[in-house]
Amino acid sequence: MIHLAPLPGSYGYAGEGLDKIIEGARRDLDVLQSGGADGVIVENFGDAPFAKYAPKETVAAMTVIVSDIVRAAKVPVGVNVLRNDGVAALSIAAATGAAFVRVNVFCGVAFTDQGMIEGNSRELLDLRKRLGCDVKILADVHVKHAAHLTTIEEAALDADRNLPDALIVSGIGTGKRTPPENLAKVKQMTDLPVFIGSGVRIDNLSTYHAADGFIVGTVLKEGGKIDAPIEPDHVRALADAIAELRSDE
Repeated sequence: MIHLAPLPGSYGYAGEGLDKIIEGARRDLDVLQSGGADGVIVENFGDAPFAKYAPKETVAAMTVIVSDIVRAAKVPVGVNVLRNDGVAALSIAAATGAAFVRVNVFCGVAFTDQGMIEGNSRELLDLRKRLGCDVKILADVHVKHAAHLTTIEEAALDADRNLPDALIVSGIGTGKRTPPENLAKVKQMTDLPVFIGSGVRIDNLSTYHAADGFIVGTVLKEGGKIDAPIEPDHVRALADAIAELRSDE
């Protein structure tokens, strides 16, 4: 994860300008790439408290930042626009050449700290077709920081039939461990790739042997603090552990 500092217009923005924010994002990119990450996701994590759908100034700022990251990256770049602006994320990705997006509520309904959020998978697939792009869609199943009415199996089945390119299963919040049994339940309901979306650490990695990939943020930070810099040693250690896990398959 490349967690962006608060963007212009957000509650926490301190007026430092986009150049400073881009500098921090580029530093994270360099650390992640040199440490062995297979890809990165640019996310407006610093913009809390989030709107359901990003304001125009956020979309504009993220387009500038993602464009810079895509030009500098040697790995695929993804976009996640919080809280759940898949239209903005897909539009940014198409305009900048990013490879994929993460959509927190792709279909169904989630009850979140921003209120009730409804998925819009049909709108996103229509938009991708109109834009003529091949941006992949990674859809969360029972996204974190939310309550859900269905079982995780039902949610996975519904997500699968709404035609994303991969699924994500997470814990209850940022950095919280994903229950391994939830991975197993989702894998039973789909042939799509399934990624672990939170709580991955070296000491629990073996419990996710069936996962197709890992989205990692907090554990790579200094002291495990979400607002701390990414530690190169943490990136390399986790990348090596994942490579070892794969070699055992």
